[in-house]
Amino acid sequence: MNTQFMRSKNDKMIAGVCGGLARYFNIDPAIVRLLFVLAVVLGGASPLIYVVLWIVMPEEQAFTGTTPAALPDHPRPVEQWKYDPYTGEKMK
Repeated sequence: MNTQFMRSKNDKMIAGVCGGLARYFNIDPAIVRLLFVLAVVLGGASPLIYVVLWIVMPEEQAFTGTTPAALPDHPRPVEQWKYDPYTGEKMK
């Protein structure tokens, strides 16, 4: 289970509430959305709950880190390989 209770920035239809709940409980967002729709159809307080969660839940922060550095050089350059890594045949 995810420990952060936040609205999803990437997986959202309206405000990201269902996407955030799905990530928190580690389930498919479609299931959470379906439960909200069923609650509306069956006369529940789903729209009110959605609006309250929209106000209360903080939005997920965008990733502001730098891009990962390039992969380091292989310890043995291709010119020094004695065997083909795919076929295992000796290289000439």
